[in-house]
Amino acid sequence: DTTILLHLSADHRSATAVSIPRDLMVDVPGCRRPGGGRSRPMFAMFNHAFQVGGSACTIRTVERMTDIRVDHHMVVDFHGFKEMVDAVDGVEICLTKPIRDKAAKLRLPAGKVTLDGEQALGYVRARKSLGNGSDTDRMERQQRFLAALVHKVQSNDVLLNPVRLYPVLDAATSSLTTDPALASLRGLYDLVRGMRDIPTERVQFLTVPRESYVYNANRDQLVEPEAQRLFERLRLDRPVAVADSRGKSPRSRGESGQGSSASPAPTFRGNTAAESGCE
Repeated sequence: DTTILLHLSADHRSATAVSIPRDLMVDVPGCRRPGGGRSRPMFAMFNHAFQVGGSACTIRTVERMTDIRVDHHMVVDFHGFKEMVDAVDGVEICLTKPIRDKAAKLRLPAGKVTLDGEQALGYVRARKSLGNGSDTDRMERQQRFLAALVHKVQSNDVLLNPVRLYPVLDAATSSLTTDPALASLRGLYDLVRGMRDIPTERVQFLTVPRESYVYNANRDQLVEPEAQRLFERLRLDRPVAVADSRGKSPRSRGESGQGSSASPAPTFRGNTAAESGCE
């Protein structure tokens, strides 16, 4: 339903989460099918990779597209998503107008709203009734929600308090499919500890540069050379910057995350965990 490539900088001073549209047209390599046999390489929508070969095929497709080595992976099911939101006592978001969506089972007022797990799942999955109905709009909403989630666990010291962190990780381990290194409570705890000192303004969310596919407006294609520029920066562990739809961008920083850079980081449309959805 949703795919995010997460890059943690080597110095653990920043994290960049890049959404990959499910309708993006990409080269999907031949993959081993869960029931046996192999699929044929093809040019298809990105989500086809998961359909034919699960997470392994998705990883191979991402690595081919980006030339970035994927070290770890996790697959979160809907039940696990709801449990993790409930484990942090809900996530506060801001709505510019009320939401009435029967399909998503959402009935929310405008303004500040704290979503429980069930409401959060409906909010990040809803498509037709929110925004312009596009998958791009939905990905941006998911990014804003994840930013609010990061802000919640940072501001409430969840990451610094093992007693408060344990229920979140316990909910995660019972509902995640991961590689062996992250399959245990200890593995996830070590990962989280490595992220707890990252300032919220350096936890960034963006969508890979995309545009309508030239042969089908209902599909996406990468915008070049911007996409390859992004992939190269992540591959070389060099900084990128994000700006919101109004062009507001965070203060530029150097390669080490401090000071200004003689060569400013390229800017992509997105948001950080420090930004609020309310004005």
